[in-house]
Amino acid sequence: QVQLVESGGALVQAGGRLRLSCAASGTILVVDTLGWYRQAPGKQRELVASITYSGSTNYADSVKGRFTISRDNAKNTVYLQMNSLKPEDTAVYYCNLNRKTLVDPPRAYWGQGTQVTVSS
Repeated sequence: QVQLVESGGALVQAGGRLRLSCAASGTILVVDTLGWYRQAPGKQRELVASITYSGSTNYADSVKGRFTISRDNAKNTVYLQMNSLKPEDTAVYYCNLNRKTLVDPPRAYWGQGTQVTVSS
């Protein structure tokens, strides 16, 4: 079993920066991809960024050049550095772990979410 606990959400002014952290507990595998999703009121949850165990990253077009995802495998922690924040970045941010192995069905784990609010 995997548990994900996010931290770092806050109220910030437009143009500001925040760093989200997500600590994963339980057994983390080298096949696990960690990522951040967000959900704004009235909108679907969307991928913000993801990172594989080896460090390959993927970003939503809307955050490229502003957000950076990183991962500390020794600490089982993933970070999201958010710079140049915009009001449209306001959302609940969820940590995610996606697991795909050769023998088991794919599985996703989610954190409880952390609120990021960007004021204009």
